[in-house]
Formats: sequence, structure tokens, C-alpha cells
Amino acid sequence: MTAPDAARVPDPVRDRWRAAMRLALDEAGRAVQGGDVPVGAVVLAPDGTTVLATGHNEREAVGDPTAHAEILAVRRAAAVLGEWRLTGCTLVVTLEPCTMCAGALVQSRVDRVVYGARDDKAGATGSLWDVVRDRRLNHRPEVVQGVLAEDCARLLTEFFRDR
Repeated sequence: MTAPDAARVPDPVRDRWRAAMRLALDEAGRAVQGGDVPVGAVVLAPDGTTVLATGHNEREAVGDPTAHAEILAVRRAAAVLGEWRLTGCTLVVTLEPCTMCAGALVQSRVDRVVYGARDDKAGATGSLWDVVRDRRLNHRPEVVQGVLAEDCARLLTEFFRDR
């Protein structure tokens, strides 16, 4: 146990998602290898532990502006399930989703969005906008923010500092 973990106050809401966020952080590291911003995502099955799919940013690698970690993970999870509705599923992502990704999460009917670092410039799940909880929409997933936030933010900060 590291010193910060030893001094950390337990948080049952966020703690249950730490293992999945570590997988998302591993996935984010893969984005850097392709020259992309290090964002990683994991879609969990309704049991909250089984990984259905993963994704990391691939915009630079494949030349696709929609190749965000969340979009790729959601597409792959839908393929695994054989349908577009991800009812009961949880998306865990290292950075707060943007408007495009937040819209895709509403459309895919995920039950929960868990994210690490807040995105004050483009976030759409509570910071700049709150697309996923807009009462005018037909589906509103639960949002859990700040899971391993420092680790997620550090990865992004190091990436941009090195650029």
C-alpha cells in the first residue's frame, strides 16, 4: 500500500470503481503509443466487474475524429452483446466525456458513467455541460466522478508537458 493510499479516507461510492479505472489508465497508456491524448475507457457488464470492451483514443492513429476512447469502447461492447443497448452497463473513463461521447452514452443507454479527471474545457457530464443528466432526454445515466482523479490528471498533464 502506498503512502497516499494508507492515508486515504475510504469512499464506498468511488472505491468500487478503482480497479476498473486502473484498467482504463492502462488503456490510456496505449493511446500515447499511437500519438494520441492518453484517454482510456472500459465498459463493464451489468455485474459491474466483467469487462465487455476497452478503448483508447485513436484519432491520430486512424485519422478519425470520432475515435475517442468512449466511442470505441461502446462500439466494441455493443458488438460483444450483439445489440446497441448497453442497459445495465457501466462506462469507466479516465477523462470526463465530451459532448459527442456524452451523447453516445445517452443513446447507448449505459446505466452509469464513471470518470477520473474533470475536463473544464470540454466536459459534458457535469463540468462545462451536463448532457447526460439533461431532463429533456429520454435516458439519464448515473454519474460518478473523481475516481483516481489525480492519477488520471497526472497522465494528461505529463503528456501535454512533454509535447
